[in-house]
Amino acid sequence: MLVLIGFAIVLGSIVGGFMMHGGNLLVLIQVSEFIIIGGAALGSLLISSTPQTVVQLVKDVLGLLKPNPYSKSAYKDLLAVLYELFYTARREGLIGIEQHAEKPHESSIFKRYPTFARNHHAVGFLTDTLKVLLTGTIPEHNLSEILELDLERHHEAGKVVPKALATVGDALPGFGIVAAVLGVIITMGHIGGSPEEIGHKVGAALVGTFLGVLGAYGVMHPLAAALESRGRSEHAYMDCIRVGILSFARGDAPLTSVEFARRAIISEDRPSFVELEELTNKASEQAKAAA
Repeated sequence: MLVLIGFAIVLGSIVGGFMMHGGNLLVLIQVSEFIIIGGAALGSLLISSTPQTVVQLVKDVLGLLKPNPYSKSAYKDLLAVLYELFYTARREGLIGIEQHAEKPHESSIFKRYPTFARNHHAVGFLTDTLKVLLTGTIPEHNLSEILELDLERHHEAGKVVPKALATVGDALPGFGIVAAVLGVIITMGHIGGSPEEIGHKVGAALVGTFLGVLGAYGVMHPLAAALESRGRSEHAYMDCIRVGILSFARGDAPLTSVEFARRAIISEDRPSFVELEELTNKASEQAKAAA
């Protein structure tokens, strides 16, 4: 929602100010300029990106229209999932969580917390690590290295789409100049025309520069920054899982492990300790009832 509001403010301010100065809005509607700049931007994106990146870009940009999924309530569900898993493993042994790791889509624990269950990256990260723990053959320091490596690669992959958008944004002013130069070339071919005709063609050429700069700093770069922010939120969410698992792997009690995970959450999204106690008590009752 903030993305749409932001774009509305940007366009409203520019168009409104232009019209307040007596500008004719129809002058800015130059279809040929849109085709030149938009087509060149799309072509450069396709040249510099893989098909997977283009598809992911569309999904990620559309995802910005939805609220950030990594909210305080999402973290509460995550801490509850971790506690139930750790509590079950402490009471029944690691064998008690094997079914949840092997078949996460059938897990009764995951089904109770849909915000977590819908996050395929988080589910995969958690269950893959639990499978490693089930082998019982990996030292704690090696497990830490594996998790850090996994998150590092995931974080790098998350930077691909914002970088692609930023690259296109950097190129848009240049494409705007290209469109303007082409407009000037056309104008020179009509140099003997009336002043009104020449003025119209020069104005149309300058619209290309305007569109290129606006597209770069009013659209592409803000979108890239928004995607980077969403990526940092996802990384923080995954890091919370990492901290909790490492604490459990070294033998800490379930409540201690989720407390470590809670402390890894940024303050604005972090549940209080009282809230943690409430959700762990509820999770303990649900685990006992399911046993």
